[in-house]
Amino acid sequence: MTAADTDAGAVEPLPDRVILVIVGAFAAAFVLFGLFVDGPQRVLDGLYEIVTTRDALLTDYFGVGGIGAACVNAGLLTLCACLVYHRAHAKMTGAAVACLFLVLGFGLFGKNLFNVWSIVLGVFLYARFRGEPFSKHINTAFFGSALAPVFSEILFSSALALEVRVPLAIATGLVIGFVLPAAAAQLFKAHMGFSLYNLGFTAGIVGTLVVAMYKSYGFVPDPVMIWTTGNNTLLGSFLAVLFLAMAATGFFLERSLPGGLRRIMQSTGQAPTDFIASVGFGPTLANMALTGAIGTGYVLLIGGDLNGPVIGAILTIVGFSAYGKHPRNIVPIMLGVFLGSLAKPWGISDPAIVLAALFGTTLAPIAGRFGWHWGVVAGLMHSSAALSVGSLHAGLNLYNNGFAAGIVAAVLVPVIIAIRERRG
Repeated sequence: MTAADTDAGAVEPLPDRVILVIVGAFAAAFVLFGLFVDGPQRVLDGLYEIVTTRDALLTDYFGVGGIGAACVNAGLLTLCACLVYHRAHAKMTGAAVACLFLVLGFGLFGKNLFNVWSIVLGVFLYARFRGEPFSKHINTAFFGSALAPVFSEILFSSALALEVRVPLAIATGLVIGFVLPAAAAQLFKAHMGFSLYNLGFTAGIVGTLVVAMYKSYGFVPDPVMIWTTGNNTLLGSFLAVLFLAMAATGFFLERSLPGGLRRIMQSTGQAPTDFIASVGFGPTLANMALTGAIGTGYVLLIGGDLNGPVIGAILTIVGFSAYGKHPRNIVPIMLGVFLGSLAKPWGISDPAIVLAALFGTTLAPIAGRFGWHWGVVAGLMHSSAALSVGSLHAGLNLYNNGFAAGIVAAVLVPVIIAIRERRG
């Protein structure tokens, strides 16, 4: 099944409000878990630390405000996003579910209750300018909060006076949000849907321009590296319960899961591929649980750390398993990154490489369309690219791997097509 086939045999969807409630329930689980781990007072103190910190890569909110505050931040931010989707009467497609889980994941490192809204408002103003409903661009608004650290970086900079920082941060966020929809539509053509994180590619380019502009005026962001360790048992147990609940909910919604899962596994995953539209939300939830378990198992098997960025990457896999990813097309990418680490001067459990293996599954459509061996090649290439492009946007694009993967797909896919045509 190709991307164009996703409309074939489409099933009757659940009402949007039901899907939104289910997604909101998983977000609420993070809030409850956070309060259980740290208690209300520590959570409040931690939330203050989170919203007043710089958020450039890598800023693990577990290390800034504690596990409880980070989980509450992620859950509340996602619930706020769900409310916006509800008020905008947005369709709960696979892309929308992917977007909301991305908000949930990055609420653990980089996005907070304070720094995303100027970009969202910028996209809203773009929709008004175009005379179009905000619901048409709502996914772009929340995906586009990849550049939320730009807002925090300016607002909490010690190099600028407060009366300059506040309007400059707001104005920069509004401009970023305003330009993202048009830029994303154009840049999608570069990778032809073979990188699922199109906004990561777009945000990388927009972020590079923003950083270059501010650097030319002498404003140079300092690098950040906050990475927590030692919480694998607690966090692994929470994720196991989360994915079991996800699978159980999927089974409750659709008892004939195997058939739907088989159809998902036959998909190439090339964007746009909406599993909710093609097989229903039940099998899609089961697929999300499976890929989440694979991502978590991979991290534990290689001796990696479960923390804010890593769980954010796992939840990104989970979200995009409603919009293109499944076990058959993500494993070759992860294998490629793993093999790449064996021949290069870094360890497979190094932070950047763990994230490359997880976020690099944005290239899953390459494996789905051209075969597992090309997926391994894509993973190998991505393991190098992801470590090299961060300096261009100074860590202010949270989707650094999406930026790198967009470049990889834009170069590799035409080469694969040329080789296949020559052989054919």
